[in-house]
Amino acid sequence: MDDITMDDVMLLIDGEWRKGRGDLIPVVNPATGRTAFHITGASDADLDDALAAVRRGFLQWKGTSAFERSKVLRRAAELLRERADEIARILVTEQGKPLAEAKGEIAFSADTIEWFAEEGRRTYGRVIPSRAANSELIAYREPVGPVAAFVPWNFPILQAVQKLSPAFAAGCSVVLKAPEDTPACCAALAQVFLDAGAPGGLLQLVYGVPSRISEYLIPHPVIRKVSFTGSTQVGKNIAAMAGRYLKRVTLELGGHSPTIVFDDADIDNTIKSIAGVKFRNAGQVCVSPTRILVQDRSYERFIDGFVSATRAIKVGDGLDPSTTMGPLVSQRRLDAIERLVQDAVRHGATVETGGKRIGNEGFFYEPTVMTNVPAGAQAMNEEPFGPIALIAPFKDLDEVLAEANRLDYGLAAYAYTNSSQTIQLLLRSVESGMIAINSQQVSFPEAPFGGMKDSGYGSESGTEAMESYLNTKLVHVTR
Repeated sequence: MDDITMDDVMLLIDGEWRKGRGDLIPVVNPATGRTAFHITGASDADLDDALAAVRRGFLQWKGTSAFERSKVLRRAAELLRERADEIARILVTEQGKPLAEAKGEIAFSADTIEWFAEEGRRTYGRVIPSRAANSELIAYREPVGPVAAFVPWNFPILQAVQKLSPAFAAGCSVVLKAPEDTPACCAALAQVFLDAGAPGGLLQLVYGVPSRISEYLIPHPVIRKVSFTGSTQVGKNIAAMAGRYLKRVTLELGGHSPTIVFDDADIDNTIKSIAGVKFRNAGQVCVSPTRILVQDRSYERFIDGFVSATRAIKVGDGLDPSTTMGPLVSQRRLDAIERLVQDAVRHGATVETGGKRIGNEGFFYEPTVMTNVPAGAQAMNEEPFGPIALIAPFKDLDEVLAEANRLDYGLAAYAYTNSSQTIQLLLRSVESGMIAINSQQVSFPEAPFGGMKDSGYGSESGTEAMESYLNTKLVHVTR
């Protein structure tokens, strides 16, 4: 996408594309490390315009029937599929993931929009039996109001869709703060909704310094709900700010997913399952398997197979069809991964493969496997968010549960075993919002997606996602 210019990626306010009046922001292609184009952030005046528009949009959209809202969402899903090739190339240029992964993200996003298009027609209230013969009690559902949504760069299309879809289905309007690393794909998504028939006030798209945008939007009386995906520390700040103004919040924060491999598992298939997703998006995935805990009798066999699978990964530009892992998104992520690997080695970890930057152009890092990583290493305590697999042995269930639950994170967990008894113990004992057994799949449009503890609260998918965008109002009618 060499022909992208700053004129192509602008703010969307009240249905019109316009240049922001804030700071000039460079957008870097992570495969080259060079600036691809620039955008301008939103000024306070731009945000005021967006807030005025989103309020008008809410009043209009709230009064639109669920049936008509559903038609707009279904059309958006169709258009997203039709434009998948074009948007996927933009996503690769900005974010770095391989083209096949970008297309997969867009396909999943379209499925998500389509699912909420139907779910929005089923936001049922209920009739409650009344104590008096001449009265009725009704639990009535209505949209909570305009939403401020903050989207990360690692899955910018999907994460935006997981906020926009339930909000729109419920009848809410949204100010979407898109990531500065990946603005053009979010702009393409916003255009999809416009072309699908969304009124101009329904979706406002802005960019800018995240802390400044959040500090302006969240306290504003127009905003009634906040949805944020990002780091735990920033999420805590968002929650504290929203709490001061009694704003409803959904938080999907960091993770450090334990992946437990028992001796009774099918080890060869387990290796394929974990290796197949560990380095997806260069490991920049909140539910990526990060702490791989292998029972001692299978430990050496697992390492040999996993290292072989890792060495087969082809690292390169995401637009190259042969690439199976692209670059990290930025220099800051590259520096963070180098720091974590060096710290683990100082603590006595062994680098089985990888462990180095690739070349000096772009932000490429070798897929890395480290073994015998002690619990005191930084990588075992803070979310790696990169192409690092940490493998450690364990002896029995009590030991591995202690390690799985040791951290304050609680987003996703995985386990591989053929024991029904072990599965039942894991389901009751592992402290995470999601757990997959003999699989690495925890994300479905129709199922809840969210964490516990320091990994946040609320859901980004399933019927549960609709709840946070709806108020329940008691209606008592006496005749």
